[in-house]
Amino acid sequence: MSSNAPELELRGITKRFPGVLANDRIDLTVETGAIHAIVGENGAGKTTLMSILYGLVQPDQGEIRVRGELVRFSSALDAIGAGLGMVHQAFKLFPTLTVAENVVYRNEPKKGWFIDRDAAEAGVRKLADSFGLGIDPKARVEELPVGVLQRVEIVKALYRDARVLILDEPTAVLAPQERDGLFVIMRRLKAAGRTILFVTHKLNEVMVVSDRVTVLRSGRVMADLKTSETSPKAISKLMTGRDIEAVARLSPGNGGEHLLRVNDLGVVDDAGLVRLDRVSFEVQAGEILGIAAVAGNGQSELIDALTGLKPASSGSISLNGVDITQADPAQRRLAGLAYVPEDRHRVGTAAGGEVWSNLLMGYQRTPKFRRGRWLRGTAVKEHARELIAQYDVRVGSENTLVGTLSGGNLQKLVVAREMTHPAELLIADQPTRGVDIGAIQFLHRRLLEYRDQGRGILLISAELSELLALSNRILVMYEGRIVAEFDAASTDEAELGIYMTGGHLGGAVHG
Repeated sequence: MSSNAPELELRGITKRFPGVLANDRIDLTVETGAIHAIVGENGAGKTTLMSILYGLVQPDQGEIRVRGELVRFSSALDAIGAGLGMVHQAFKLFPTLTVAENVVYRNEPKKGWFIDRDAAEAGVRKLADSFGLGIDPKARVEELPVGVLQRVEIVKALYRDARVLILDEPTAVLAPQERDGLFVIMRRLKAAGRTILFVTHKLNEVMVVSDRVTVLRSGRVMADLKTSETSPKAISKLMTGRDIEAVARLSPGNGGEHLLRVNDLGVVDDAGLVRLDRVSFEVQAGEILGIAAVAGNGQSELIDALTGLKPASSGSISLNGVDITQADPAQRRLAGLAYVPEDRHRVGTAAGGEVWSNLLMGYQRTPKFRRGRWLRGTAVKEHARELIAQYDVRVGSENTLVGTLSGGNLQKLVVAREMTHPAELLIADQPTRGVDIGAIQFLHRRLLEYRDQGRGILLISAELSELLALSNRILVMYEGRIVAEFDAASTDEAELGIYMTGGHLGGAVHG
């Protein structure tokens, strides 16, 4: 082991899956104490490369060196033993345990035969405080906001003496203030000599916090750049092979008659807790109404109640003047509701079905695709091929099993199906999550076209830049209530973030 060696060296990393060359002779050098960004479109190979580095996937070729020493990880435990830690997009925590119990799990301090809880809590507190992470070791995880959960994951990795932290899309679920707080923590870790691999698609964040950036495209390294010597435009062109214009505030559209009316809507969970509290709003024809909220503040319960996936405990919902409060999901679809769900795997698609059958969902009873009890095979397949081409869903054919698609292509499939459905109101929950920069631009144009056809959109997004660029109005939710309303043209991320994190409570309305 050389003291002058880089923290990480990957040489010639190659990984093939059936029909896909995911990583093609990738070389990557990461210096000690650097924040090194990894960017690329969907399918560029980012996830596969990080999975290989963390021992979750085995490479077909190539080698990995950690501080000059050749290593071979057969599991994540091997990577952890070599000083690597990973914070995944989906946090891997036990909700009913405390922070300290989660952090020390499988590495508990002992007092004789028993776990020394006092020592565990003291150790976690000392470690968290040393990096300014500000977490209470005694707090129960299920009661913590998402930004704090992320810090728990970071402490969990540091507790196992991680010298290298892999952060996979770490800002995807954070409010602006939480994101900025994470950047402060990342800089503190860097100052302490830790190394960070920052996997993201947000180029503005790359420019703010990283020292270097490696750009992947089609499984290959297109460039390794010093961040201070490049620009978002240059990076996006390397990622996509073409010029991509940044998302800008777009024309507001013209609101018309009310399509959706929600009045005093409430949702109570199985434990009797109020998750949605007297929510009222309207969506007009020709309007995009945005919802801004940190995860866990009632937006999921709102969407479930609107789509009929869970019953409302109080209040009413009307669509096109028809009361649909008690309607089931199929009846709501017939009434003119289309829905892009946040969970494209569990709710949006059937993994065991082909692409064509997933694209047919919701259309299968229409005369165009059905003759009596039988589907019109030619029409069904042609419909699928048209949507695949229009939305650039990258699949072998319409007969490909949906379970084999990447996350980004799965999202495009769901959006394609729902946006071509003859509905007057679209509920779009995180419609561009997990898709690359070129696809985001494409989908934004489609959303605006949908709006300009005189239809309405309820847009829920963790990307505040997306809400600001597309929405006419933005509602902010906090702890199950709507706490503010803004004209999208006259607000910004910072102001939205204050309300999203509980500032200026009292139901103020700004327009």
